[in-house]
Amino acid sequence: MDEMNHEVSGMKEFSAGDIVTGKVVKIEEKQVLVDVGYKVEGIVPISELSSLHVEKASDVVSEGDELKLQVKKVEDDEIVLSKRAVDADKAWQDLEDKYESGETFTAEVKDVVKGGLVVDIGLRGFIPASLVETYYVEDFENYKGKELTLKVVELDRDQNRVILSHRAVVEAEESSKKQEVLQSLEEGQVIEGTVQRLTDFGAFVNLGGIDGLVHISQLSHEHVEKASDVVEEGQTIKVKVLSVDRDNERISLSLKATQPGPWHDISSRVQSGEVVEGTVRRLVSFGAFVEVFPGVEGLVHISQISNRHIGTPGEVLEEGQTVSVKVLDVDEDAKRLSLSMKELEREQSREEVKQYEKEEDNAGFSLSDMIGDQLDKYKK
Repeated sequence: MDEMNHEVSGMKEFSAGDIVTGKVVKIEEKQVLVDVGYKVEGIVPISELSSLHVEKASDVVSEGDELKLQVKKVEDDEIVLSKRAVDADKAWQDLEDKYESGETFTAEVKDVVKGGLVVDIGLRGFIPASLVETYYVEDFENYKGKELTLKVVELDRDQNRVILSHRAVVEAEESSKKQEVLQSLEEGQVIEGTVQRLTDFGAFVNLGGIDGLVHISQLSHEHVEKASDVVEEGQTIKVKVLSVDRDNERISLSLKATQPGPWHDISSRVQSGEVVEGTVRRLVSFGAFVEVFPGVEGLVHISQISNRHIGTPGEVLEEGQTVSVKVLDVDEDAKRLSLSMKELEREQSREEVKQYEKEEDNAGFSLSDMIGDQLDKYKK
C-alpha cells in the first residue's frame, strides 16, 4: 500500500517542463529508457538526445549514465523526456554569457555542411565558411573532428540561430601579437623576418605578427630593377629597422643596411697605381665620376682627364661611356677614390716613344750590318 501511494505521489510530482534526473537502464534503436522514479520507465526518443542528428543512441549515452532531463509529456502509462531541451537551455544561457563577455571557448567540429561547419555546444552551432579562417579554404573535410577555438558572433534564441567564428579568434590573436611586436621594435634594431610578398616598390617582410616594408631602394647597395632580383617570397632575411610609425602601424626596413657596403674592404680590392675599367656615371663642372665597382665611384678631376687643356669634361667624355682609369689614391674611411685618365695617356705616349725608338734602333743596326756586308764584299 505504501509503495502504491509512493508511486501515485511520485506521479503527481511530474508535469511538463519539470527538470528531473534519471538513470539510463536500456538503450534501444530509436529511444533510451530511463528510471526517473515514475511507475513506468521514462522514454527519451533518439531525436531528444542531442541537438545534432544522431545515428545511434549509444553514440550519445551509455547504460548506467545519470542524465538531467526535461519532462515533455506525462501520461499514466508513459512519460516522455528530453535531454536535448536541458542541454539547450544550459547552452543558451552559457552562450549568452559568452556573447556578452566576448569569451572564447573550444568545440569539436561534428559535421561539414554546405556553407560551413557544425559544432555541438549543447545545441547546434554554425560556423559559416567565411568565418572559419582568415584565409580561403578550398576543402573543409579535414576539419571534421577538429577542435576549434570559437567566439559567438550572433545569437537569436527565437530563430534557434547560433553563429560562431574561429576567424574572429585568430584575428584577435594576430592583432594582439601585432601590437606586441609593434611596441617592441626600435629604430636601428636588426631582426629576422620572412619575405611575405613582392611589389613594384619593394618587399613586405613579416616580423612575426606585423609586416614591414623594405623599399626597393633599400634592398641592395646596387641599383635594383625589381624586388625579385634580390629576394623571393618565403625567404628568411635579416633587416634593419629604419623607422616605426606606431599610430599608422607602418615599419620601414632595410636589407642593404645589414650587408657590407660597396666600399667595405675596398683597399684590398684596388690599390694606388692599378689600372681599372669603369663607367662614366656623372659629369660635373670639376670632373667626372666613374663607377669602377658596383656602388663605388671615383672622381677623375678635370685636370686629370686629358693632357690637353679642356673647358668642360663633356668635351672628352659622355655619361655611360666605358673608360680605363689609373688609381691615384684610395681612402676607404672617406669613401673616396682619386682616378686619372691623363696618367694613362702619358704612359701610353711614353710607351709609344719607347717602341718607336726601339724600332729605330733595330733599323740602324740592320743598315750598318747591310753596309758592313757590302764593304766586306767590296774589299774582297
